Amino acid sequence: TFAHEVPITATRGRHLRLLAGSTFLFCYVLVLLDKFFEDLKKDVKFKSAGPGKKLTEDTSSNSKPARSDCNSRQNRRPPPSEGAQMAGAAALARIEHQQRPKVHTSQDAIRIQGETGSCTSPPEDDPACFSVSGVYFTCPLTGATLSKSEREVHIKEAILMRFEEDPVEASVMMVHTFNKDKEKVKAAVEIISKYVENICKNPTEEKYRKVRVSNKVFQEKVRCVEGSREFLQALGFISIMLPVDGQEEEEEFLVLPEASPDALELMKEQRDRLQRGEPVRAKLDRQPRAFRPSPHAQQFELPPEFYNLTAEELRKEQQQRSELLEKNAMLRTKAMREKEEQRERKKYNYTLIRVRLPDGNLLQGTFYAWDRLPVLFEFVRESLVDGWQPFELIAPGGQKLQESEEVSFAESNLVPAALITFAWDAAVQADIAAAGGQSQSLLKPQLLETIGTLS
Repeated sequence: TFAHEVPITATRGRHLRLLAGSTFLFCYVLVLLDKFFEDLKKDVKFKSAGPGKKLTEDTSSNSKPARSDCNSRQNRRPPPSEGAQMAGAAALARIEHQQRPKVHTSQDAIRIQGETGSCTSPPEDDPACFSVSGVYFTCPLTGATLSKSEREVHIKEAILMRFEEDPVEASVMMVHTFNKDKEKVKAAVEIISKYVENICKNPTEEKYRKVRVSNKVFQEKVRCVEGSREFLQALGFISIMLPVDGQEEEEEFLVLPEASPDALELMKEQRDRLQRGEPVRAKLDRQPRAFRPSPHAQQFELPPEFYNLTAEELRKEQQQRSELLEKNAMLRTKAMREKEEQRERKKYNYTLIRVRLPDGNLLQGTFYAWDRLPVLFEFVRESLVDGWQPFELIAPGGQKLQESEEVSFAESNLVPAALITFAWDAAVQADIAAAGGQSQSLLKPQLLETIGTLS
């Protein structure tokens, strides 16, 4: 029995091996067929995409949506409502027809104003559109009203004209006004003072009454200062050509004739005038004006003279600030913002201040950006009928300004323009009202005679 079972087992093994091989071959054929049909589908899809295109060809005019189902989904989107359409139209209108921004004077508004350049000149620089016609100055010698470009030339002419009247005073003005380098002026004044001191101590010594023009000290310290020679001539020095030992040619000397004791005392006084001299500067004309109550009190349009930058530099600055405004507003810390605000305020030379009075009228004046707050209080006080009464000035944002504080307009965030509120001292007003003494008008008559209307 055992011998008979062996061949039966061997035959079954061969059958199993044949079956396994057939199964593997069948699976392999299925894989090949599946790959064949997949390649066939890709080929059909590629051919149906149309003719090929070069990458350099413009296909924008022939471009079509890749899938129709995307179009169907877009077509199924509901149309915008009437309110949404109106909001979109309003937004487009604002973009296309942006109105000129106002100048606000709170701290944040001044920062934005500096970043976006919101305080700019009107189109075509029409003077009629400005809140003030310009920046003007008053000559202290002639009383003439001058523009910024006229003041320097006018003052020089006025000083030169005074030589006929008082040559000493005119020469002192020249020394301190015509020369910008204060250190050079100081050195020249010290040397001239030494000349006078030596002469007064040794009035009979001829060597002290002679100044050799070619002398190195005179050339480097005195002659280079405009007006110094004129001052010496005003003291009595005259130009003389004198021989010099060891030289064939004569040289120029400034020689003072021997003077009397009274003349020497007068010379000391003239020296003191030179030492006390100050530059002659045109005084800023504040152009005080009164306006009737107006809803445009906070709107300011400033002329180019208010800026440290030229018109072209200002336009470039505005463009750069506008581009970076949104980004910087998110990234800057408070300290960085305050530092930039200080830098922005340095771009302004002047500031335009309006004071709203209790009766609604407005008082307007021009100030230097570095003027101190007491200057503003004095300006307001001089414009009032009852300037002796105590009052308060309140800045934008409710901050009460203090007359006792030596703080500049720039440091108080009041540049390049600001609207300030005026208020009488409540206790004093109560006492005046109880006594029956109340003034009918606040501003002086000369201001009310020319009162205007803001447009």
